Amino acid sequence: MDEEAILPHRFKPLSEGSLLAAIDIGSNSFHLIIARLEHGELKPIETLAEKVQLGADLRRGRLSNDAIERGLDCLSRFSQLLAITELARIRVVGTNALRQAKNRRAFTEPAERILNVPVDVVYGREEARLVYLGVAHTLADDETSRLVIDIGGGSTEFIIGQRFEPLRLESLQIGCVSYAQDHFPKGVMSKKNYQAAYDRALVEVSHIKKQFRARHWAEAVGSSGTLQAIETLICTAGWRTQGIDRNSLEKLRKRLLKFNAACDIEMEGLNENRRQVITAGVAITQAIFDGLEIDTLRVSPGALREGVLYDLIGRLTHEDVRERTVTALLARYGVDEANAEIVGNRVCWLAEKVDDEWALDESDKELLRWSGRCHEIGLAISQKNFNRHSAYLLENSDLPGFAQREQELMSILVHGQQGKIKSALFDAVPKSQLQKVKRMVALLRIAAVLKYVEIHEDLPDFSVQTDAERLVFSLPKDWRELHPLTTWELQQSTSALAKLGVTLEFN
Repeated sequence: MDEEAILPHRFKPLSEGSLLAAIDIGSNSFHLIIARLEHGELKPIETLAEKVQLGADLRRGRLSNDAIERGLDCLSRFSQLLAITELARIRVVGTNALRQAKNRRAFTEPAERILNVPVDVVYGREEARLVYLGVAHTLADDETSRLVIDIGGGSTEFIIGQRFEPLRLESLQIGCVSYAQDHFPKGVMSKKNYQAAYDRALVEVSHIKKQFRARHWAEAVGSSGTLQAIETLICTAGWRTQGIDRNSLEKLRKRLLKFNAACDIEMEGLNENRRQVITAGVAITQAIFDGLEIDTLRVSPGALREGVLYDLIGRLTHEDVRERTVTALLARYGVDEANAEIVGNRVCWLAEKVDDEWALDESDKELLRWSGRCHEIGLAISQKNFNRHSAYLLENSDLPGFAQREQELMSILVHGQQGKIKSALFDAVPKSQLQKVKRMVALLRIAAVLKYVEIHEDLPDFSVQTDAERLVFSLPKDWRELHPLTTWELQQSTSALAKLGVTLEFN
């Protein structure tokens, strides 16, 4: 089997002038960026930002209907600009509000229909990694160790890194929208409310103080809207020419608390969209400064959306961080990499044979290959029910580069590789994707059976034919007679495959 013929090749090579696009679906604002690749650098040609407050009224863990409508209306406007960019070169990322929302599908499914691309909800540490990537490309390429902070609407990300490599990542449930709602109800301003917000943030920051305080880095850098807004207010007031320090933060706190309500705040440089959340943002920033022993912080124009673009370049040029992640995962759990590659390659080969009839795209094949490589990581826990252990590890580990949706799908695939197929396995799969996911489980299940032969010898040349519900294997009869165990295991799989909507036949 020719490995090069098996590995998925998703995209055309990126050429000079290629357009890439990213949308950051934040808890407070949505951001769109379209950039052109020029001499290895990204040059923004279109940027849009809208205050949506998707995370408003999320206290019960559900997006409100009003918030969903605001978000979808915004994406409809964004979609007009996306028409100039190939769909394969667009990535949409959702952050804390979608992570927390139990009804996220009520937003993501219509959003995907509007944009024609997946909405990738990312875990907190993956968000932090992408933020760092966006910031790192705006800074000097030197050996300076940096603390990067991104205060969002629902969470705050902390990263220590050097050059383009994040070394420590953390995400805390601290956000200017959630804090504004909790501590400044209806925009009411007071020293008491401010102190409560500060104290709460300080407690949260204390959980990471040991790993992120000043002795672990040489420079502090801020990213995204909240810290940019604070810097603008400080510089406009004449307290500094750039950046943020303790003294200027305290002056800003005193100035803000002279107002009785958020709607009354009048300061030069304050955007109307920030009026309701700026005081909560300052309280959070002061707590971070005090908790992590920060004296000064400079603000970078780079943010999550830029990080998404640079990460996308890696995916498009076969420098996908997900490959490194999978390789590291196999090493962590002591997986036999040769055996892992056998299953990964075989399931990809099977997918290539059926992709036309079963409508599998290149991203599906990639996830199948990674799932195949990771199918036995659960053996590090126990041989019994190792498929369940593999599934748990894939769904609950921090896997740089992977979206929440991708981890959930890989977990389903490896869980279904053996044992009974229960309908509950697919509870998290949208109805529109259910048939495809079941077919993918069927392919991995077959590849897992065939591996026991492929570990010791090459499989004979055989063909695979398919229609909507059938897989027909043309395995030589004499080979089947010489391999009774494999033949029996394939036959035993037919009932499980039938529950997946697939009939396995031999000729």
